[in-house]
Amino acid sequence: MPSPPLAALALIASVAAVSTPAPAGQATGIELAQVTIRGRIIIRVPSTLRDRVAPAPQLTPARPIKWAEKKGPKCIAADQLGGAIVAGDYVDLVLRGGDRVRAELDGDCSGLGYYGGFYVKPSADGQVCAGRDSIRTRSGDQCTIKKFKKLVVKK
Repeated sequence: MPSPPLAALALIASVAAVSTPAPAGQATGIELAQVTIRGRIIIRVPSTLRDRVAPAPQLTPARPIKWAEKKGPKCIAADQLGGAIVAGDYVDLVLRGGDRVRAELDGDCSGLGYYGGFYVKPSADGQVCAGRDSIRTRSGDQCTIKKFKKLVVKK
């Protein structure tokens, strides 16, 4: 059962203080306390881009894009993540601005594609790094990021 809101508790305390007459010479009042709430930030990365990217008008039938892997960065700024495409033992991350980076995962991450999306918890430096950080599936599994590879369109 959820606890009553702090405003409701203050209202109850003020009504109780007003309804009870105070002896002569004593002041009545309300005692207030401070509450500190701490939290953590976890970024949920959507697994589709259909709501984020407007389709470009096409005059010819679309051809599938072929990607080539190049040497990738060691780390990616977490605020640059825009979306992801899950495929087997890797995840293609779509960054803001349209660049793509493939995150190769260490071990079996079978639950990754079952639910729509996954979670990434950036470190204190705001970066998601290969060999250090992991992807968490919505079912609770955890997969370490082995390495990043930059994806470029094959010509």
